[in-house]
Amino acid sequence: MGLTAIDLGLRGATSGVFLLIIFVALLRRAGSQQALLGMAMSAGGVFYAIATAPFFPKSSWWWVLPILSAQPVVFWLWARAAFDDDFVLRRWHGSLWLGIVASGFALTLGWAYSPAWAGAGGRGLALVNLALALAAAVQTVKTWRADLVARRRRLRLAMLAINVGLIAVVAGAGFAAIPVVVPGAPGSLPTALVLFVVAMIAGLGTFAAQPVVPVNDATAAIASGGGRGADRASTGRVAVDPRVAVDPILLRRLDHLMTVERSYRQEGLAIGALAARLGVPEHRLRQAINEGLGYRNFNAFLNRYRIEDARLALSDAAQREVPVLTIAMDAGFQSIGPFNRAFKAETGVTPTEFRREALSRADIREPRREIG
Repeated sequence: MGLTAIDLGLRGATSGVFLLIIFVALLRRAGSQQALLGMAMSAGGVFYAIATAPFFPKSSWWWVLPILSAQPVVFWLWARAAFDDDFVLRRWHGSLWLGIVASGFALTLGWAYSPAWAGAGGRGLALVNLALALAAAVQTVKTWRADLVARRRRLRLAMLAINVGLIAVVAGAGFAAIPVVVPGAPGSLPTALVLFVVAMIAGLGTFAAQPVVPVNDATAAIASGGGRGADRASTGRVAVDPRVAVDPILLRRLDHLMTVERSYRQEGLAIGALAARLGVPEHRLRQAINEGLGYRNFNAFLNRYRIEDARLALSDAAQREVPVLTIAMDAGFQSIGPFNRAFKAETGVTPTEFRREALSRADIREPRREIG
């Protein structure tokens, strides 16, 4: 009974932390997709903590377990939203979640009629969930180097490792003789402990967030590069805290590398290579770009200069015959796909549409100069 009491206490604390996260998000009126997915993941954490607790009625498993089996989808989407500043939720994401829930119900109900069929379907569903856990891990590793937010870099790996491990256990149960995970008493206390740790890490990530304050004039002048470009959510820029101490000399040297030497054109430029050119530790450069210029992602920082370079080339009548791909490669992009996406996110139009409109305006102005 002592271990059971500890188990139930941990689950109660876990549920309380997750509910507090949801309450804080609602209180802040957080409407971003990351916040919404975080609330969904927290609600799933509460649901899982209760449904896998000792003495939970087995008669309720037929509707509880299919919903729990779709939690890896929620976590995968949360990882995408948390670690990829350009991620956008699509309708097919919701369809994927509904499809897994529906499959879980079908397998649970079909267990009484065809255990062999349900078992095979359960193993297939487990493979899907494991693939989603792996996709979340890949997403974190893929974007880790470009992440400029120090707190997010510290928390992401710990949060990911624990969540992926938990999801792997849940999904791995599908390879057993039952189609979906069934909570077992022997693993109840470790599960409760893992859930509690996950909840605490999620709580630290939520409650340690600092309020955003306006950009100060000095930093804004350096960050804007003399007025080039506007702040957009899609570029990964955020407001800068004027209380943050960032070396202004480093910012000026960085701006010189970007605007005069055009280092952004270097193929495959990484933040480590840029820090080496500046002769500063990588963490100092990350801090300068994030806390001094307001960028959350190194690629977004580079794309600001690259897109401005491409806009000038696309607006140049002398380069009207130059292919868009060539302009993109000259600006530092490695392929046309990322260039098109970044350009449209920044300007609202495709590069081809931008060039057509810019050259049309230039053609209209040119005859007027001749008449005058």
